[in-house]
Order: sequence, then C-alpha cells, then structure tokens
Amino acid sequence: MVAPTIAAAASAVLFGSGAPACKALLGAIDPRWLAGLLYLGSAAALGAALLARGRKAWGSTGLRRGDLRWLAGAIVVGGVIAPLLALWGLSRTTAASASLLLALEAPLTALWARWLFGEHLGARTIQGLALITLAAAATAAPAGGGAVDAWGCLAVTLACACWALDNNMTREVAHADATTIAAIKGLVGGLLNASLAAVTAPAPAAPLALGAALVGALAYGASLVLYIVALRGLGAARASAYFAAAPLVGALVGVAVLGEPATTRLLFAGLLVLGGVQRLAWEPHYHRHRHAAFEHFHPHVHDAHHHHAHRGGEGVEPHAHQHPHEPLEHEHAHAPDLHHRHGHE
Repeated sequence: MVAPTIAAAASAVLFGSGAPACKALLGAIDPRWLAGLLYLGSAAALGAALLARGRKAWGSTGLRRGDLRWLAGAIVVGGVIAPLLALWGLSRTTAASASLLLALEAPLTALWARWLFGEHLGARTIQGLALITLAAAATAAPAGGGAVDAWGCLAVTLACACWALDNNMTREVAHADATTIAAIKGLVGGLLNASLAAVTAPAPAAPLALGAALVGALAYGASLVLYIVALRGLGAARASAYFAAAPLVGALVGVAVLGEPATTRLLFAGLLVLGGVQRLAWEPHYHRHRHAAFEHFHPHVHDAHHHHAHRGGEGVEPHAHQHPHEPLEHEHAHAPDLHHRHGHE
C-alpha cells in the first residue's frame, strides 16, 4: 500500500506536469479535441481501475437520487467549460505562467466553500490564500520587458473559478465512491467535448490522440486515484495542501522541458505559491463540537468517528458500506470533511 505522503506528492507531480504536456500538444491538437481526449483518457484509466476491483465496485457506489443534480453541475462546469477555457488560455500564454495561475483554484475553492456552505476559514488559511492570489497577480501583470496575453490569463482564471465551483459541487457527493464519481465525470465530460470538437475541428492523428489520452490517464486519472489514497491517510486539509504544490511542478516542468524563460517574476510568484501552500498545510482548527445522529455511505476505517457493528461481508478496512453514527460530543483538531460540517460562531 502506498504511503499517504508519497501518494499526495505523486498526485501533485502528475497533475502539475499536465499543463506543460498539454502546452506541447496544443500545437498539433485543437483545444476542444484535447479537452475531450484528456477526460476520455481519465475515464478509461479509472474504468480499468473499477474493473480490476471487481463487480462489487459497481454495485456499491453510494450515489443517491439527490446527488444527481450536484454531479450534473460538476460535469458541466468542471468537465466541459473549465477545460475548454484552460486549454484556450494555455494556447495564448506560457505553460509556466498558466501553471502558476492555476494555483488560483485553491483560494477560489475556499471562497465558494465559504459563500455556499459557510465553511470556516482561519487566519492561516486566509494568509495562504492571499499569498497564492498575489502570486497569480504577479504572473498575469504586464512586465516592462514583454507582453502578457490578458485574454489568455483571464481564460485560465475563469477556468479556475469553474473548477473551484466543481470542487464544491463534488463536495456534496463526496460520500460516494470517489473513483466511480471521477470516472463518470471523465466519461461524460470527455464525450461532450469530443462531440463538440467533432463538428467544429478536424480530428487529430491517431498517435497524437493516444498521446493526449495517456496524458489524461496520468494527469487526471492516476493523479486522482493517488489523491484519494492521500485523503484517506492525511485528511482533506493536508492532502489538499500537498496537492496545491502542483502548479509549482508545472512551472518547473515548463522551464526545464519546454525551455521557457525562468524570469525573476516567475521565481517570485513561485515562492509566493510555496509560502501559501505552507500556510494552508498547517492551519490548526481545534474546538469542542457536536455530531448529530445520521447515516451515510463512504469508505472508512474504524476510528474515533466509526464505532458501528458489522453484519458480515464488509471486507477489510478501509471498506465502504451504509453505516450509522450515534450522537457524539468531543474536542479534537478537524477539517470540514464528511463528519465535520457544523457551524461556527
């Protein structure tokens, strides 16, 4: 079993490397085709993972009827609109700059979460989000020595806003099997983008299409699987903090592999992102809180929040099944995960 910290780091490396890889492919593949192929590659990889898990993986997704509106919204916003905006913007700016602009997804996700769901934002979180936002502004601001494509930067920023909204919509179905959710999002988003591309742009050559699908399988599919492993072992806050380093990886790959210039401004923005990630990773949130009685489905181990009995056949931990929670009041460090969505004074 992969250690959670290694899984989180590998997930960030795979996803962060995706922007430079896409930049390299954009010279030969239309952005609409590339968006479709990336998500279809992700769906293929995750579908293979589900098949490898056996029939039980398909019979216990944990999805409820009320989840469909959230899933549909996430597919449209995050699986169709966002990748088209991001790839169009990437075609008009450097991979390094676009990668650092993608760091805006973290503060925008937090703002959506605060506005839509009232999630708690502590001082360190606000400081980290401010540093990342400043880094994005430094990346997008015109420099005396050269021009920055404002429309390209705006498109990437809007893509981040869409992915941030997608994250919060997906939050509402996070109790279900994550691999199944991601496979559905990849399949539907990929088919919609590929269908749009088929009537508006020439299809890429087979080798290029396979290359794009492979990038999607690694940067979106395998990255997500590793991220889920990290979530189980580190919790959402620290796993997300590791993953927030992905834009730094993308910027480094853009400079090292694509030969893009390592400017002083790019270095400054990278240091700001690194500082923001550090602040996000070490946000303490500790107080006495209550858990109401409820019942839900999600992968879990038997910890301080899981003391239920089994009927047999649940399998080894971590396992997923419908289970109850009794009323509980205690005090410990926590994040706004499935079990901690309470209000704050």
